[in-house]
Amino acid sequence: MSNRLQLNPNRLFSPDPTIRQIATELYDSIKGLPIVSPHGHTDPAWFANNNAFSNPTELLIQPDHYVFRMLYSQGIRLEALGLGNSKEAQLVDPEAVWQIFAENYYLFRGTPSRMWMDYVFAEVFKIDVALDAHTASHYYQVIAQSLQQEQFRPRALFDRFNIEVIATTENPLDKLQHHQKIAESDWTGKVLTAYRPDNVLDPEQADFAEQIGKLSDISGETTTDYQGYLNALQNRREYFKRHGATSTDHGHLTPFTANLSDAQASKLYDKAMLGQVSAEECELFRGHMLSKMADMSVEDGLVMQIHPGCYRNHNKEVFAGFGRDKGADLPMPTEYVKNLKALMDKHGNNPDLQVILFTLDETTYSRELAPLAGHYPSLKLGPAWWFHDSPEGMKRFRQQTMETAGFYNTVGFNDDTRAFMSIPARHDVARRIDAGFLAELVADHRLRLEEAHELAVDLTYNLVKKAYKL
Repeated sequence: MSNRLQLNPNRLFSPDPTIRQIATELYDSIKGLPIVSPHGHTDPAWFANNNAFSNPTELLIQPDHYVFRMLYSQGIRLEALGLGNSKEAQLVDPEAVWQIFAENYYLFRGTPSRMWMDYVFAEVFKIDVALDAHTASHYYQVIAQSLQQEQFRPRALFDRFNIEVIATTENPLDKLQHHQKIAESDWTGKVLTAYRPDNVLDPEQADFAEQIGKLSDISGETTTDYQGYLNALQNRREYFKRHGATSTDHGHLTPFTANLSDAQASKLYDKAMLGQVSAEECELFRGHMLSKMADMSVEDGLVMQIHPGCYRNHNKEVFAGFGRDKGADLPMPTEYVKNLKALMDKHGNNPDLQVILFTLDETTYSRELAPLAGHYPSLKLGPAWWFHDSPEGMKRFRQQTMETAGFYNTVGFNDDTRAFMSIPARHDVARRIDAGFLAELVADHRLRLEEAHELAVDLTYNLVKKAYKL
């Protein structure tokens, strides 16, 4: 007989009764606040077209790299999960994929994915038995039937999840037609875009010159020279702003920045367009363009997010067969103090620039990131992110950054996800962890309870709205 699925109301709180009581009081004061999701990767077409999600597998398994990377690590082929364009993948029965997931659900014990999934099953779909091989069919049928109801369409779920605003992420070549359709509809949900120009800033991309050609076409600017290239980038930033963007998003391998002369940058650009740049020159060009993006942010007010330190598509075979974002992006050691020096020399003291730094290298929290953000007016710290979007990761972030950067040089929480159904679960975890962390400070007599209440609201709602100009 299957176990019951029940979410303990005290989950993630300290077993110490004094701390748990304070944490519960703080959490109760913030659990109903609207969700602000300023950095994510949900598909704007969902909200533009408001079509029903097709089936449980396509919604909950296939877009979620946290899920299928775990299954892949245990020898389950991605084709068997319906991923890729092979004939086998295309013919896979979605319910058979769900059965594989259910039979292997035990692999997720103790992981954030297990917490998020259980929350979705219990709170969104109201399922009260635990997922396993025996209940897989029951789960599939309940979720599939629910998805055909009006209250489970994207816009209804957006409202039900109490989402105030969500940002998607698009590259400069995107026409943003889905955002335009949302804006012209009578729906009041706020879905913004974010400007992600990596594909037109990185000469190491195999199709860099082709991407620049497309940039020229969509912007109407001539990109045969460096100045025209800058004009095209600026043109697209303005277009994104008109469609609601408040931020840019930069996922370079390193946070290296440089300040080149126009002549130096022009020479590098010409070589890049001919495919004649070395790896060192590519890094120099990317570093210079990060500084140019900061220049443009000073002018147009877009908040600048930098999240380096990810070796993308590490698995050559998976990348060749299945493409990007298939669970093989891995954290790398990342240095910030020296790499950001050129940018800080230029704009570090300028309060008109807002740069939000993320990391996958936790060793930099107390040594580099907190001291940087604790000094420069232009810098703020993004939350524990991606591999560290977990209870332990969030606690480590607070413990190692608070002493030097404080709370008010951070920017709240973001979910950074394609998995739409998990958004309320992720925000609930963040609220519980922050409530517990603040409760310990109150119990230690380092914070007054009224201060903790103010901080709880700020960390949940106010800081993110201020940081992202929402």
